[in-house]
Amino acid sequence: MPKPVEVSFVTIHGHQRAFVKVGSGPALLLLHGLGCDHTTWLSVIATLSRRYTVIAPDLLGHGRSDKPRADYSLGGYANGMRDLLTVLGIDKVTVVGHSFGGGVAMQFAYQFPERTERMILVSPGGLGPEVSPVIRAITLPGFEQVMRVAMLPGVRHAAAAAMKGLALSGLPHLRDLDEVAAIYESFKDRRSRAAIRHVVRAVVDWRGQVVTMADRAYLTRAMPMCVIWGTDDDVIPVRHAGNAAELAPAATVEVIADAGHFPHKDHPQRFVKIVNDFVRATEPAVYHRGRWRALLKTGQQTPIPETAVTAAAMPRGNTA
Repeated sequence: MPKPVEVSFVTIHGHQRAFVKVGSGPALLLLHGLGCDHTTWLSVIATLSRRYTVIAPDLLGHGRSDKPRADYSLGGYANGMRDLLTVLGIDKVTVVGHSFGGGVAMQFAYQFPERTERMILVSPGGLGPEVSPVIRAITLPGFEQVMRVAMLPGVRHAAAAAMKGLALSGLPHLRDLDEVAAIYESFKDRRSRAAIRHVVRAVVDWRGQVVTMADRAYLTRAMPMCVIWGTDDDVIPVRHAGNAAELAPAATVEVIADAGHFPHKDHPQRFVKIVNDFVRATEPAVYHRGRWRALLKTGQQTPIPETAVTAAAMPRGNTA
């Protein structure tokens, strides 16, 4: 198991933010997914820190950060990351976002292009409507009542133990249950449940994802983008990687075989190699207001295709 890393804290706008900052070199901002925290990156932080300054925060409402009644929108999170980086004295980053964190990464790059050198999106939201029914269920009436029962000590311990046991079975579509178990156990904190509910309702309804990057994908022409997915993702389907190839033809798309929703945990060495290769192969984006204005004036909204491109048909992807 990877060793824990030292967690630091800073108070911004009256709320305590937890974060990890290790290494030296160009800055990588690692943004975790829904219900997770910085520990989701532990399998890759040490290796990445040999080349980069790695900043891995616990997003507000998650992990060891405060869980106030606050703005849990994508824009709010993007603002929070700008403020954290400013306090840390970091001007520009390559932003790496997993799942919901991928949506935050896209929003950060859109709001603050002058501070974003590249985007690396890992099984991200925002590339199609489909999402796990479990996440959609959080938006439904009665969620809190169900969770009160599910969080009874005996029920919680038994369910978490069962999920962890199933994750060890070796079956591809059960591999992510250890992470699901950790998220489930975090829900014992009523404030965590409230924060997650606000987050999910901002981006998902009973039909699926409601926030999309499709209308702004043309802006990626001004910024290098890499999309990484696992072939066995049961949370957000891998065919959304094909949507990324359609929406942003200049993007690099990497599909990792025998990986689930957390490819950085399933194949950390492969993940780090993809990140290193992508950073080496691309020049950092340089914000130019005139160019950005021209893109905004001439860009057109690109609808997400009805039939997603399959991983095998991706124009610039690799399956590894």
